[in-house]
Amino acid sequence: MRFALDASQADGPRPMPPPRKLRALFLSDIHLGSRACRSDRLIEFLRRHRADVIYLVGDIVDGWRLRANWYWPAAHDEILRELLCAAQRGVRVIYIPGNHDEFLRDYCGTHFAGIEVVDSTVHTAADGRRYIVVHGDRFDRLIHRTRRLAPIAHRANLTVIAVNSGFNRMRRLLGLPWWSPLQWAKHKFKTASSYLGDFERSLAELAHQQAVDGVICGHVHHAAIHEEFGIRYINCGDWVESCTAVAECQDGRFEILRCFGETRRSAQALITGEARAA
Repeated sequence: MRFALDASQADGPRPMPPPRKLRALFLSDIHLGSRACRSDRLIEFLRRHRADVIYLVGDIVDGWRLRANWYWPAAHDEILRELLCAAQRGVRVIYIPGNHDEFLRDYCGTHFAGIEVVDSTVHTAADGRRYIVVHGDRFDRLIHRTRRLAPIAHRANLTVIAVNSGFNRMRRLLGLPWWSPLQWAKHKFKTASSYLGDFERSLAELAHQQAVDGVICGHVHHAAIHEEFGIRYINCGDWVESCTAVAECQDGRFEILRCFGETRRSAQALITGEARAA
């Protein structure tokens, strides 16, 4: 799906299209409490989409960052309000903690204001396929080897993200589109080191063990849909760099939704759906 409003041709404010209706929406790695969180884009995205069920697939709150330096702007409260309002409307909201919000794993099996907290769950798609939904950090072999260094690496990552934001402000002034050298470097490095392949293979093994048709996860900040390991692997991406989510449409198709554009230019923002499932 693609929609855009050309503000230069409008005489005044024009109503936005009605929210897109989805069967399920999967969001991961939002990192509320971190300055890297693209809350401006996520608020707009949530208002443009309505789903019967919303899965929050880990690292929604960045507990690591909050412990180091408290940061919680009004926009992060607004995101929580959008999710709580969805739960009040009757939307089923399921929260699966990750490594950055692992403090919530002590509360699995409970509800907070209508939001269910679970360690993992199984989503049944419209076509009857079953998917195990997990954050994925427990299947990251690298993170277990370097757990003590993880907070240091996270702080270094935030510094690089800040540099990346400055780089893209310059590109915007030159009329160039957003481009993330951080994502490019991560992808090149992780591909070369077989990091992503090992992660995806481990989750494929989990799906086979659980006798399900696929897995839906987050953690690695790399949105993807493929069937390379004999099951359908779906990764939600993140709201730090790529600003992506995964949606199940009413007909059972899965799409990667990518959000581009700045909030102050929301009339020209593009939200695209990318179907890559086999």
